[in-house]
Amino acid sequence: MLEVFIVAFTTFFATVGPLDVAAVFAAMTLGTKRSKAISMAMRGTFIACCILLGFALGGKVILSALGISLAALKVAGGILLLLIAIDMVFARTSGVSNTTDEETDEANSKNDISVFPLATPLLAGPGAMGAAILLSTQQSHDPWRQAMVIAAIFSIMGLSLCLLLLATQVQRVLGVTGMHVISRVFGVLLAALAVQFMFDGIANSQVFSH
Repeated sequence: MLEVFIVAFTTFFATVGPLDVAAVFAAMTLGTKRSKAISMAMRGTFIACCILLGFALGGKVILSALGISLAALKVAGGILLLLIAIDMVFARTSGVSNTTDEETDEANSKNDISVFPLATPLLAGPGAMGAAILLSTQQSHDPWRQAMVIAAIFSIMGLSLCLLLLATQVQRVLGVTGMHVISRVFGVLLAALAVQFMFDGIANSQVFSH
């Protein structure tokens, strides 16, 4: 049970990237009243949590409706997570878990960034949504193990909210180098998990069976 929670938490930490989100949030709310920044952080985190829970709880229905097997999801999810992991290890950004230049410009022109880009795609991006479906569907045979995945979502959202509320201080304490070191460590762990997902998916697909 604890192993499921740790794997899920590590995966969500890597795909959500709360430290990076906090840094972006600090930059986007520069000059904003403290009370308004707190309100946006809380609203954005709540919406992102609802999005991820929706994908986690409705993942099996979505897969059935689209005719996608769990084996295919494991392989596809593994590839997506591996791409995110590579970006983390090399300290690069991509559209999988970050905003594009056009999206950033649009967000900067708005007064309220809680829904976009904070809730999505920063907190609940494609990578996190895919991970929610993959992890939850993989544990769908056991309600308690699936509950651990849900608990991991609540935990990572809680951590994200704390970091958003302390965004400026966190960025000052860790610095760019510190944040990149943490990102690289979780990137390596995510890469290993991604490869394991692909191995499991290929094994379950029975493609190479006779």
